[in-house]
Amino acid sequence: MSEVRTRFAPSPTGYLHIGGARTALFNWLFARHYNGKFILRIEDTDAERSTGEAVDAIIDGLDWLGLDWDEGPYFQSERMDIYREHIRRMRDAGKAYRCYCAREELDEKRSKAISEGRKPKYDGTCRSAGEQPDKPFVIRFRSPDSGVTVVDDMIKGKVEFENSELDDLIIARTDGSPTYNFVVVVDDAVMEITHIIRGDDHLNNTPRQMLLYEAMGYKPPQFGHVPLILGADRKRLSKRHGATSVTAYRDMGFLPHSLVNYLARLGWSHGDQEIFSIEELIKYFSDKNIGKSSGVFNEEKLLWLNAHYIKEASVEELAVKLAPFLEKKGLSLSGGPSVSSIIPGLRDRSGTLVEMAQKAEFYFLEEIKIEDKAFNKFITPQNAEILKDVIAGLKRVDPFKAENLEDFFKDLAERHGLKLGKIAQPVRVAVTGGTVSPSIFEVIELLGKDVIIQRIESALSQI
Repeated sequence: MSEVRTRFAPSPTGYLHIGGARTALFNWLFARHYNGKFILRIEDTDAERSTGEAVDAIIDGLDWLGLDWDEGPYFQSERMDIYREHIRRMRDAGKAYRCYCAREELDEKRSKAISEGRKPKYDGTCRSAGEQPDKPFVIRFRSPDSGVTVVDDMIKGKVEFENSELDDLIIARTDGSPTYNFVVVVDDAVMEITHIIRGDDHLNNTPRQMLLYEAMGYKPPQFGHVPLILGADRKRLSKRHGATSVTAYRDMGFLPHSLVNYLARLGWSHGDQEIFSIEELIKYFSDKNIGKSSGVFNEEKLLWLNAHYIKEASVEELAVKLAPFLEKKGLSLSGGPSVSSIIPGLRDRSGTLVEMAQKAEFYFLEEIKIEDKAFNKFITPQNAEILKDVIAGLKRVDPFKAENLEDFFKDLAERHGLKLGKIAQPVRVAVTGGTVSPSIFEVIELLGKDVIIQRIESALSQI
């Protein structure tokens, strides 16, 4: 096989959608599997809808996912001379022509064709029309009237299209700007793209594009059309199903590897394996194992994967990723324990970084607000003496380490004739503000003697 060259070519009209991210991932994995090249192209010819913010959001999303590119980003808006030259060649070769038909005239013909049960395609009125220099025009591709165009799809197999069903595609608008189907073909040909994996909503464009390749003397790439991602209601994934952009999942506290793993499995498989390293995805990825039916987006499964990767990630990596979520809550990280020190006690309890930041909040608060229900149950006059004994005993614990603290609490529970939980839980509530936390002995060690005593005294003052 010659060098594999794939591409991702988003339109910068919004954020990087989950479906677009999967398309980018499949092309990236295909290129990496064959030691080929992955090209990023921004299709920004729609000046009214394209924005710089959307370009930044797309690149930001790809960067976060770790999908690096070997060439680009190319911008179609900067390649107009290339498109105009190809249009000129098409016209000189008699493969494109000027069409002077007004919109109203075309609408009337379309309505008539529909009323007569015919396909509402352009009837070729201007194919042999003479030049009319003073009249506005578009440029149309002279599509063949007969024959069959066969798309040998990597995923769907052979799909045939009758050329008689295809009309003369507009390749340049009245203002001279080229159209989507035309510039896509020119770019993919000039960039020597060998394989294109994309959503099957593009399948109907493919025969027209293949005819354009042929008309311009280019060899078409191999196409693979992937079924679209659906929501739980089996309808195309959209905002009504929840978050649909990559950056939204980043902001919700998902790790990039979990989303990459999930998207890879959403329409592709390697046996029954569910969890893959990036190296394994590259090693095993093949178009042969891309499914022919639509994948259903299941956020619960994504959460399960994310929890797995949080458990598997290194403390150092999680600390770097968690810190911004803590700062977003307005917490100062300089006044509490190091972020890396709190990770071991939280990682097994958290499905996302947002959840982890919420569970870690008490480490960095200057004042703890105790939950009403927890306060009423545990910070009571009956427990006041116990909490006072805890304060007195903590002052004597040295070194102030979790194992020594646990021994002290066990001795105190034995002296009071209580189970350990009857001592530990009121302290947990006073120190963290709630009834659930990592090991209370580890919490006490991390917060330090002074903070712990201050928080217990504060709780006692509220009884």
